[in-house]
Amino acid sequence: MTITVRELNRATLSRQLLLAREPLTVADGVRRVVALQAQHPASPYVALWNRLTDFAPAELDAAFTDRTVVKATLMRITLHAVHAEDYPAFRAAMRPTLYASRLGARFAAAGLTPADAEELVPELLAFARRPRTSAEMQAWAEERLGAEKKDGGWWGLKGYAPLHHAPTGAPWSFGHRPSFVSAGDSGPEPAGRAVDTQALRTLILRYLAGFGPASIADVAQFAMVQRAPVRTAFLTMGDSVEQLQGPDGEALFDLPDASRPPGGTPSPPRLMAMWDSVLLAYADRSRVIPPEYRPLVIRRNGDVLPTLLVDGRVAGVWRPTADGIEATAFHPLSPAAWDGLAAEAESLTAFLGDREAEVYSRYHHWWSKLPEGEVRVL
Repeated sequence: MTITVRELNRATLSRQLLLAREPLTVADGVRRVVALQAQHPASPYVALWNRLTDFAPAELDAAFTDRTVVKATLMRITLHAVHAEDYPAFRAAMRPTLYASRLGARFAAAGLTPADAEELVPELLAFARRPRTSAEMQAWAEERLGAEKKDGGWWGLKGYAPLHHAPTGAPWSFGHRPSFVSAGDSGPEPAGRAVDTQALRTLILRYLAGFGPASIADVAQFAMVQRAPVRTAFLTMGDSVEQLQGPDGEALFDLPDASRPPGGTPSPPRLMAMWDSVLLAYADRSRVIPPEYRPLVIRRNGDVLPTLLVDGRVAGVWRPTADGIEATAFHPLSPAAWDGLAAEAESLTAFLGDREAEVYSRYHHWWSKLPEGEVRVL
């Protein structure tokens, strides 16, 4: 079976609850979309506002507080909010990547080895049985390792160890100065860089549920894991997955009977959060981002701007101002598209006004680097 470019786009939007908001709880919504990028504290909230009917931010506050939803360093070695039941498998699947990326570099430069990390992690988790601030964690590292090794030691451990970010308060549950708490006992882990095959299979199946159909390269990009173990995992899945042919002939994989709406299915406009997962979950991001716009919205330092989604694809960027939501379109939009964006902007303005009216303002410097486009304050 061959799937077209537009069918791929609509499949992604359907899985990500972007064809229509759905009346789900926060916990169920997070499970459905698999993982929410959470580098900026507001982004999981804006992401769920885009996806859930009558989304109540207080429900996400509560989910973070009772740890039904947890925030941790996971896929692509960055912060994600995931359902607590998904965390152990996601962490186990990501462990070889975290091991390789965080137990070298600054950790090694501090004179520490992976063996040191394996010895330190249980002690660190015991210390973090209750929430600890960064300052407390750094003090622990200094006491345990000495002043010369503490910075590199804590840098490696905070990314490698199974730690959750602990809520620190308004407006978005987490501030820019994180606190940490132990993720709890997830059982013994494989030694060194060994791949937990069952955990990787679980991550792949969960990824396909939320982002499929997808290629081996897409899965590897989403998680930042090597392609070889992903390829091997697919070979063991049998009837759990089916193979499709992508528009360019590439092999794509998906769950049998997963939602794949027709390419002509209407897609309403959306005002997407910074770093929204739908923009970053693929090696080939052209199913959502036109290639010519990719460098405009995904900056070289890794910042991913808040985007306008029109007919299911990125059409520009937005930012809150004192006067409303300023939308910059990279190409001409129809009156109907502008009307739809204006309705979304009205809802978003009310949503942000209760928490942080000019969210993302620290990133406004990027707007001076954008090409000319049609700008409207909605």
